[in-house]
Amino acid sequence: MKKTLRVGLVGLVAFLMLSGLCLGADKVLMMATTTSTDNTGLLDYLAPEFTKATGIDLRWTAVGTGKALKMGQNCDVDVLLVHAPPAEKKFIGSGFGTNRRELMYNDFVIIGPGSDSAGIKGGTINKAMQSIKNKRALFVSRGDNSGTNKKEKLLWENAGIQLPDQEPWYIQTGQGMLSTIRIAEQRNGYTMTDRGTYIKYSHNSGGKPALKVLVAGDDTLLNQYSAIAINTANCPNAKFELANAFIDWMASAEAQKMVNDFRLLGKQLFTPNAN
Repeated sequence: MKKTLRVGLVGLVAFLMLSGLCLGADKVLMMATTTSTDNTGLLDYLAPEFTKATGIDLRWTAVGTGKALKMGQNCDVDVLLVHAPPAEKKFIGSGFGTNRRELMYNDFVIIGPGSDSAGIKGGTINKAMQSIKNKRALFVSRGDNSGTNKKEKLLWENAGIQLPDQEPWYIQTGQGMLSTIRIAEQRNGYTMTDRGTYIKYSHNSGGKPALKVLVAGDDTLLNQYSAIAINTANCPNAKFELANAFIDWMASAEAQKMVNDFRLLGKQLFTPNAN
């Protein structure tokens, strides 16, 4: 009788533990995002408050936007936080995502050594790209199909230049933004980055970065970030309700204020713009 009771209690405890694990798993939201939201520390800053407000455990993988969209297409995640609007709209049009919500933005900048051998400082973005090509100045590209890489390719195209991916002065790292900036610094070259990651790089450099912002402010350099829920029509097991809870929370007044207040070196990294 005692043995039966012990077995029954062990079984009950095991059942409760498994049930708890399953319930916990149900409250885990998997996200693919761009490296800039991770490298800057923004997600580490936001995630605990999101969990406190919703009880949902947010876990993420930081990759280029191209890889993030592929993860969404392959049903590896439940939600995306990315920054390549044309690719995002194509993703949704293909039935892979839904409920795209614009949440925040910053801008892209061209950075390079203070010596500025290509003479691009203060010029237009088109002239900057043309001058880098004409002077054969070293340019370091992520080359990883990320949102940043997609924008860089567009800048070459807008300047009337075929992508110089076969030129010896054009280097592709296949790495994230911070790593690419460090390589550009080591090689005394130019690169393009989002401003948030540049501020993080400046912060890591003690406020005295070797690479300076040389070209900024052009309308084409706007860098919009949006969240997208994975479409359950393509991925039946995607946690659609949790994804939408994240999107709604990111668009809330509380989260938008947190985005607005997030700073390094006293500088704002992202500007909230959820509508």
